[in-house]
Amino acid sequence: VEASGIAPAIMAAYRFEVPCLFAKKAKPSTLADGFYQTDIHSFTKNKTNRVIISEEFLGENDRVLIIDDFLANGDAALGLNHLVEQAGAETVGIGIVVEKSFQQGRKRLEEAGLKVSSLCQVASLQGNQVTLVGEGEENA
Repeated sequence: VEASGIAPAIMAAYRFEVPCLFAKKAKPSTLADGFYQTDIHSFTKNKTNRVIISEEFLGENDRVLIIDDFLANGDAALGLNHLVEQAGAETVGIGIVVEKSFQQGRKRLEEAGLKVSSLCQVASLQGNQVTLVGEGEENA
């Protein structure tokens, strides 16, 4: 979803040598007909946006890797997956830069049958302290 997830999505697309497509938060005036849409609630911004993707760019033969900057409750990734399903395409996985592991996002995505990979998993945010998953554990 525009805008903060675009940079990691572009880099993933570059790495895998595939096209990059992002969902718009508003229907452009140049888009007349033929689009998929869904409402996505942003936990971070506490706001619901209607997001759209043109049918021109997403079809039933596509395999989609959803990339986003943060995973909290999973609403954005689930909404994007809903757009993929509307197109009859397949979501092959969800790639996240920073996962807030203390929230329910991963659980909700996995319960929906989606594979999730994160670059960084935050275990907690307490007292101005960021603790990562596995941080402070003894090496075996």
